[in-house]
Amino acid sequence: MDHLSVFIRVVEAGSFTAAARITGTTPSSISKSMARLEARLGIRLFKRSTRAFGLTPEGAIYFERVAPLVRGIEEAGDEVSGPAAATGQLRISVPADFGRLLVNALTCRFLEENPGVRLDLSMSDRHVDVIREGYDGAVRVGYVADTGLIARPLGVLSLVLVASPQYLGRRGMPESISALGAHDHVRYMLAGRPFPIAFERGDFVPPTGPFDADSGEALRLAAVNGLGIVQILRASVHEELLAGRLVPVLADHALRPVPIQILHAFSRIVPLRVRALFDFLDLEIGRLRSL
Repeated sequence: MDHLSVFIRVVEAGSFTAAARITGTTPSSISKSMARLEARLGIRLFKRSTRAFGLTPEGAIYFERVAPLVRGIEEAGDEVSGPAAATGQLRISVPADFGRLLVNALTCRFLEENPGVRLDLSMSDRHVDVIREGYDGAVRVGYVADTGLIARPLGVLSLVLVASPQYLGRRGMPESISALGAHDHVRYMLAGRPFPIAFERGDFVPPTGPFDADSGEALRLAAVNGLGIVQILRASVHEELLAGRLVPVLADHALRPVPIQILHAFSRIVPLRVRALFDFLDLEIGRLRSL
């Protein structure tokens, strides 16, 4: 790969390390390539420090001028060479319980459709640093704060209130939204605060209860074990509802759905393996919506 293409990849990825992962080389090789380009041009393209990495004013001007040219050359090459196959390592992060819904489809259909891809799947509710930790993308459920990353929407999923038959046998079924306040709840914690129960018609209920967790899987198990009512993705408890281990609560009052998005740092040129994942997740989220 020539120095100009490497330069574009570095700017798009946000660091030498991320660019090395995208191009299948090493950070040292990327650094040497950029040093040669700077020497040839006689200018500094990058600001480098222990705290920040970015373009100099001259680097920003150079990028704006050469990026369209390089992308045009690459796109022309793609058109004359025909469709390429997705290849390389694909590293993504998904919330644990949501990942449970995706892992079968990813390890079967996605890898079967993209045999040249090596999938590195992290199933954790920890919010990873996409760039510093070398992820191609991170799936987020719910509304996310501005991270400086690009968020590609994947649709919305329904939430549902559920509880175990054992819990409802002890405490009774709430007959109204206002009655929820008298019940125990299994609460999802977001940034140290319990996530409120939000109904489509505009009602909000601050839940109280004996168990808090920042993991959807933990919430599901706690509800099955009779600790209280939980607000959770409908797709996440599909099997429990079918088996009767959980029962819908206030089923006639729809909850506000939550958006699903994948965060990434590829601002312009998205690698084919990543585009393949995005398209696959679009279809898979559609399937989950039907549950």
